[in-house]
Amino acid sequence: QVQLVESGGGLVQPGGSLRLSCAASGSIVNIYTMRWYRQAPGKQRELVAAVTSGGITHYVDSVKGRFTISRDNAKNTVYLQMNALKPEDTAVYSCNLDVLAVGSSRPVEYWGQGTQVTVSS
Repeated sequence: QVQLVESGGGLVQPGGSLRLSCAASGSIVNIYTMRWYRQAPGKQRELVAAVTSGGITHYVDSVKGRFTISRDNAKNTVYLQMNALKPEDTAVYSCNLDVLAVGSSRPVEYWGQGTQVTVSS
């Protein structure tokens, strides 16, 4: 079994910064693509950023230049550094990982529990 634990959300003023973390634990063989999604009230969930096992990153246009996704493979952890935050970044942020677990023949997607990010003055 694999568990994901997120941390780092909270309330921040516009222009501020937050760093989200998502740590995976359990019987893990390998972790492939790691992603951060967000969902604001009344809106569809959107992919914010992704990083492949080879380190290739992808960002939605609205966060380019402000957010940075990174991974620490030794810790099975993915991070999302969020700078210059705007009120429209307010959402529940969830990590999503492609994990190959012990005893499995292919990777499976796992989700974190979600963490609230609120940008407001």
